[in-house]
Order: sequence, then C-alpha cells, then structure tokens
Amino acid sequence: MQLTITVLGKKSTRFISEILTTISSCHCDILELRSSHLEQVIACYLLVNGDWNHIAKLESILVGLQKTLEVRIHTLRPEPSNKEPESIPYSLETISLDRNNVIEDITSFLFERRICIHEINASSYQASYVKTPIFSTRIIILIPPEIRLLSLREEFLDFCDSLNIDAIIEPIKH
Repeated sequence: MQLTITVLGKKSTRFISEILTTISSCHCDILELRSSHLEQVIACYLLVNGDWNHIAKLESILVGLQKTLEVRIHTLRPEPSNKEPESIPYSLETISLDRNNVIEDITSFLFERRICIHEINASSYQASYVKTPIFSTRIIILIPPEIRLLSLREEFLDFCDSLNIDAIIEPIKH
C-alpha cells in the first residue's frame, strides 16, 4: 500500500529529518522524496510504501507530529493503478516577460490536447541588465503516441509566438 505525504513548514525548522525518522520507525519505505524552498517555507513531497497496518500507524503519528513540529501535513492514499499508459517524455522550456496568466495559458494549451504534465518548475526573477521581470518554466510532459509530435511542436511554438513567449520543446534523452 502507498501513501503520499505533503509537508509544509517554516524554513527554520528541521522537520524533514523528523518525518523521515517517523517513516522508518513505522517500517515504511520511501519510494520518492522531493523538497523545495519557497521563500521562508519548505515544501516536502513523499511517496511511501508499506503494509496497510504500518501505513495506518504512520498516518496516526503524522497527525500528532503536525502539532509538535508546527507544520502542515496532508496525506492521501493513491488508488492502485494499472500500468502507466505509453507516452514519450519531452522537456518544454519557456521564458517570457512576467505577466498574469503565463503559466495558466501554457498549462491550458497542454491539457486541452490531453498531454500529461509530469512536473512543473516555474519562477519569476529580475533580468540582470535591464531589471525587467521575467518568468521562466521547465515542464516535463508525457505525450501519448497518437499525438503527432511534429504537429504538436509546430502548434505549440505558434501558440508561444502569439503570446511573445520564447520556447523550446525537445525529447528527453537518457
């Protein structure tokens, strides 16, 4: 059985090690762990595996840890899934002036075409020479085999041109 855990806490606390110790003490295994710093907040995302009774014990302990560590913890048991559908992983990178709805426009474009967004990293920053606000994204997408790649690339680049977004879309090579 699996459990997803999202933890949000202040940067000054060292809650991640406490959470990891708790997971281990409940005889659960960490399948995936991601952590990000957002201003003065740390966001931690975990996928944990264990027997149903160990997962249940972990869930109950996490409720108490939330108060002790002064963090927000959200858990969700993912539904068992069949094999992931076949798809081709692509990296999509954009850069543009920072304006409202840039990320919304890009994600809407992808969702309208039934393209799975696997991961998004986006940030806003000041350009070094002219102090203009810039918005950049790096998105990992999974393209179903029935979508023609050349047509998608052309359509996406035309879409970006219409919004004055510079973009690169390329296959992920391992």
